[in-house]
Amino acid sequence: MTNQTLLSRSLESVWHPCTQMKQHEIYPLIPIQRGEGVWLYDAEGKRYLDAISSWWVNLFGHNNPRIKDAIKQQLDTLEHVMLAGFTHMPVIELSEKLGNLTGLGHAFYASDGASATEIALKMSFHYWRNTGKSNKTKFISLQNSYHGETLGALSVTDVTIFKDTYAPLLMQSAQMPCPDWRLAKDNESAESYALRCVEDLEKYLSEHHEELAAFIIEPLVQCAAGMGMYHPVYLAKAREICSKYEIHLIADEIAVGFGRTGTMFASEQAQVKADFICLSKGITGGYLPLSVVLTKDKIYQAFYDDSTVRGFLHSHSYTGNPLACSAALATLAIFEADDVIRKNHEKSAFIQAKMQVLTDLPTSNLRYQGMIFAFDVITQNTQFSRQCYQTATKLGLLLRPIGNTVYWMPPYTITEAEIDFMVDVTKQAVKSTL
Repeated sequence: MTNQTLLSRSLESVWHPCTQMKQHEIYPLIPIQRGEGVWLYDAEGKRYLDAISSWWVNLFGHNNPRIKDAIKQQLDTLEHVMLAGFTHMPVIELSEKLGNLTGLGHAFYASDGASATEIALKMSFHYWRNTGKSNKTKFISLQNSYHGETLGALSVTDVTIFKDTYAPLLMQSAQMPCPDWRLAKDNESAESYALRCVEDLEKYLSEHHEELAAFIIEPLVQCAAGMGMYHPVYLAKAREICSKYEIHLIADEIAVGFGRTGTMFASEQAQVKADFICLSKGITGGYLPLSVVLTKDKIYQAFYDDSTVRGFLHSHSYTGNPLACSAALATLAIFEADDVIRKNHEKSAFIQAKMQVLTDLPTSNLRYQGMIFAFDVITQNTQFSRQCYQTATKLGLLLRPIGNTVYWMPPYTITEAEIDFMVDVTKQAVKSTL
């Protein structure tokens, strides 16, 4: 079947996400037939290097044999069973492993990142209700934050294009000054700026802590804000302040967990244990939908009661799906067997060196955090993002700029030769769309 046939059928039947569909009259869809390693192949055999891991989910390449075999084996025994009143080995093993990795307790499962955010927000609210502090009902997040697009998650998100249309439907939340070091004053270090933002955070919490349930934060990198990066001291101080004023800290590691920032979880770099951690995206290596929230035993115990209404009565039909859990277990096994975090440090250093060629272009703020790399393009072209994406795909590279920010978040299996291709084509695409 040809690309054109697949394209026309998709436009007739599929409503694509995060898309103004009318734009596909000018910018055609790309019908993908298969994947292999860091490459995606369309129906006519053209390949595209997946420099963004298919929306940040793919860790170990497309068509990975170890993850694929784990799913096949699970498929021969149990595809799904509801987790209410039942359990199974993959969800038990995964919960145990995630508990050991995070230092947190019981795992509550869903299928996507926004649902994980909803769960954490509801758990926090319900915990305070169960412990006699029902006035603690409000939430705070960072300016420019992104936590998902369901109504609760969108309420603590601060990205205008996603949020404004639905404002009448959302609960009110407050946004704290963003420690993204691009916002620092001239000659102000990332650490100094982060500490200045901490002062504003403590002032707000000291005045409003009696009504605040939780502070939700993306540790170290605000991905949807154009890969905004900040010093880990902010996270460490936020933990201290939240503890001081009895406010939960929710670590949204949906995008930055599983090695993306240079440690298994970004919170580790500030030696922080949050009250809740939200995980998704890379948890299954990009194979199947899965998300999870883990929390402290103290919080779990506040729901443990003879009264049903004190329980956490939240559910998803595919909660803890065995196939997804088996993919997650295979993904974690690769981390253990292949010494992934250490090897990623070496790969990150190689990419950092290669990306210096981009300084020949009108760019600013070349930055990285583990296996996340970004730079901002100085241009007057109001269509830069869309045109850069289009040009890159014609050259065989999948980029998805966020405004004037170009970033890479490639699968960890990318080779040096593929890195060279990624950097060279990015430079060509940016140069031609300035």
